[in-house]
Amino acid sequence: MLNFHVVIPARFNSSRLPGKPLLEFDGASMIEHVYRRALAADPQSVLIATDDQRIAELAESFGAAVCMTSSEHNSGTDRIAEAVAMQSWDEDAIIVNLQGDEPKMPSGNIQQVAQLLQDTPTAQIATLCQAITELHEYQDPNVVKVTQTDQGLALYFSRSSLPYIETDKLPELAKLAVFRHVGLYAYRADYLHSFVAKPASFLEKYERLEQLRALQAGDAIAIAMAREDSGIGIDTAADFQRLLNGD
Repeated sequence: MLNFHVVIPARFNSSRLPGKPLLEFDGASMIEHVYRRALAADPQSVLIATDDQRIAELAESFGAAVCMTSSEHNSGTDRIAEAVAMQSWDEDAIIVNLQGDEPKMPSGNIQQVAQLLQDTPTAQIATLCQAITELHEYQDPNVVKVTQTDQGLALYFSRSSLPYIETDKLPELAKLAVFRHVGLYAYRADYLHSFVAKPASFLEKYERLEQLRALQAGDAIAIAMAREDSGIGIDTAADFQRLLNGD
């Protein structure tokens, strides 16, 4: 039986799009859309972790459980770790980190990443990926690329075009094994606490990718192709406009 908890980190002071959890489309706020996606995955519980009273009050208005956390956190993972520490969950409980700016994330993918971690006891983290078929995605530093082993473990994540492909082969991109990372994670509670206690790694600092802290420490990240398209993540005003336009 698959048992897991979903924790949604949500902050107001995003540098590129302040207040985005409160933005509304299709009759509800972004944070409510994310919450409903989490509920549909049938977890043991869904918890919104925030440092902002406006987000907390809105979340409570649509029935969500809320955990108030520090405003000093550098990442959503740090915020989740604080929230998990306040719960009475087992140390081996599976925690899914569903970002508060992923209103189109399919509930099936949320279940999938939790199942992947449960089915891979030697991995400390589980995550998902999708095929890259467009050249602009392959070359875009905002699209995180990932390579993996034949055994389904992540080798490396990068903002660079990864792996390197010769120019004359780029027209065949859709046929090549090139993947973008889907920012959805599952961890066990005890590992989550040890992860946030580690200092940021050299690779993490330069790539600005937190998951590289785990890889550089020698931890295993299980990765699988997402069963459904993960939809658009909302980082900027342009992303939100694309969402409104139905892109």
